[in-house]
Amino acid sequence: MATDEKQAAKRIAQLREEIRKHDRLYYEEAAPLISDRDYDRLYKQLFDLETQFPDLVTPDSPTQRVGGKPLKAFEQVSHLIPMLSLDNTYSEEEVANFYKRITRLLPNERIPVVIEPKVDGVAVSLIYENGKLRQAATRGDANVGDNVTQNIRTIRSVPERLRDAAPKLLEVRGEVYMDRKGFEKLNDERKKQGLPLFANPRNAAAGSLKQLDPAIVAKRPLGVVLYGTGATEGVDVDVHSEIFPLLKKLGLPATERWWVAQSVEEILGAIHELDGIRHKFAYQTDGAVVKVNSFAQRERLGFTAKSPRWAIAYKYEGERVETRLNDIVIQVGRTGILTPVAVLEPVLVSGSTVGRATLHNNDEIKRKDIRIGDTVVIEKAGEVIPAVVAVVKSKRSRDAKPFDFAKHIDSKCPVCGGPIRRDPEFVALWVELWRISWSNAVWCASHSIFSS
Repeated sequence: MATDEKQAAKRIAQLREEIRKHDRLYYEEAAPLISDRDYDRLYKQLFDLETQFPDLVTPDSPTQRVGGKPLKAFEQVSHLIPMLSLDNTYSEEEVANFYKRITRLLPNERIPVVIEPKVDGVAVSLIYENGKLRQAATRGDANVGDNVTQNIRTIRSVPERLRDAAPKLLEVRGEVYMDRKGFEKLNDERKKQGLPLFANPRNAAAGSLKQLDPAIVAKRPLGVVLYGTGATEGVDVDVHSEIFPLLKKLGLPATERWWVAQSVEEILGAIHELDGIRHKFAYQTDGAVVKVNSFAQRERLGFTAKSPRWAIAYKYEGERVETRLNDIVIQVGRTGILTPVAVLEPVLVSGSTVGRATLHNNDEIKRKDIRIGDTVVIEKAGEVIPAVVAVVKSKRSRDAKPFDFAKHIDSKCPVCGGPIRRDPEFVALWVELWRISWSNAVWCASHSIFSS
């Protein structure tokens, strides 16, 4: 190896170590030491050196997180242990019944349970062998999922190599999510480009993982939060609550808040406490998961055909508030579809101020009998996209008139003045993960992606 290449190899090793350190500080400890600009400068130095000396590029280099060549399709892989889903409930009474049931199944035993956030993301399994990331897969049908290793490697919070004394085999399970701020920024960019908006962070994360080109995934603000293990070798842990500090010790992004409870009252108290703080998390949550802490007790409790008997997911009701609907305006999307939008008296819902909400289409306005001036009930669908779910008709003004969609558009596009068309034959159009209802659809021929 020439002297120049030896010096380059030494500098490349230093840069990789420094970048990994800053990744750890930023993603795991939320305590960055340098600015984004300085981080980008280090990254560019590494990229330039690896470009100059391509033989020194290694698969685990930070520059390789953009992934390899685009895939033609996802390989199907079998899970070492099935990834079963949990039973869901919206009832605190059913949570209480769950705990009473497991105490009947294991009489005269103390049964501590762990309460943790239910992350609203895409379930994944990551397999590390001797400390190195070997495979990442989606849940799929619980037994077989998509091999999304290349896409997972683009997520900076996922280490290629584990820290400390890594076990021979460690399968960790969790959720891929898109953080709230990143989601808003992504939708702002898509809006400027005239592209369909993602409905919520979960859909955005799922759509990103389904991309066959890892370079596209690398540009998405994705993260991972891990909350459990699957198959393991060399992991000496007997209770679930010890998993979180273990994952953190190994450099993995784990659930940051959890509670241990030993009674119905303590369980419900933890669920209520979580509800008060969950909107501060970077990821979206839609509930709390209650799991038996002891792995030995889990084994004795066993499984049903679809889910474990030792866990249940409690889902929070979406926050609903009342406000006044001041106006209804018509917007034109990239596909040409004309969509009615409610202009609201600004109101705080689930931690953010809402001033507009989708009304979907004219059929929806008629079905709910939505009128300008009405007091309406707003809910954030998926806690992100606001929607009008009902009208408070007891508060309706006597002079409120039914909304006349045809009058508002007057046979012309409200944006360009071009002709509009209606075709009752179209029922629904699927564009990746966004569903646009075309029942009696009205669209602008000038804007339409179907116009010649």
